[in-house]
Amino acid sequence: MLRVGLTGGLASGKSFVGHALAELGCYLIEADQLGHQVLLPDGEAFAGVIQEFGREILDPAGLIDRKKLAALVFEDRERLEKLNRLVHPPVGERQARMIAEIAQRDPKAIVVVAAAILVETGSYRRFDRLIVVTCTLEQQIERAMKRGPYSREEVLARLSRQLPLEEKVRLADYVIDTSGTKENTLEQVRAVYNSLRSLSV
Repeated sequence: MLRVGLTGGLASGKSFVGHALAELGCYLIEADQLGHQVLLPDGEAFAGVIQEFGREILDPAGLIDRKKLAALVFEDRERLEKLNRLVHPPVGERQARMIAEIAQRDPKAIVVVAAAILVETGSYRRFDRLIVVTCTLEQQIERAMKRGPYSREEVLARLSRQLPLEEKVRLADYVIDTSGTKENTLEQVRAVYNSLRSLSV
């Protein structure tokens, strides 16, 4: 089985590339989705996060409001680290279980784990190959503003807290540039998939 890490910066096209790889036959695990799951009321991180950040982060339905939680940790590195310590271990455990199940079912599988901070946490070293998705800074800003209710300043502030894409690219086995047309991006995805498939046989 081949384990592939997929990362990039904010709004660089990571999700698009991940889903394109899944359509070609890879198994896609999205760390962000697992992060959502562990924060649900029956999730492993729910009680600890409420204890740490208080019940004011809950919405009227009793669910954690991720925007309220993000606002609390955004400017506070120490609180962000506390949140990461509560969320990352159960996400990692779920990820490991999913990979083990796929390996058992399909020994020649290509498993792609999409996560924003693979390089920052050093966890990229656990993968056989690393794909980094890039685009221009201006495109990241435009896409992030379209996707959520962020101002340009808020997007730039978020980007300033991420490792620059150039530094991630240095560690990449494959780079997919999403700054062109969708078809151009899909061509690159197909080329990467064919290369991965040749390694996993």
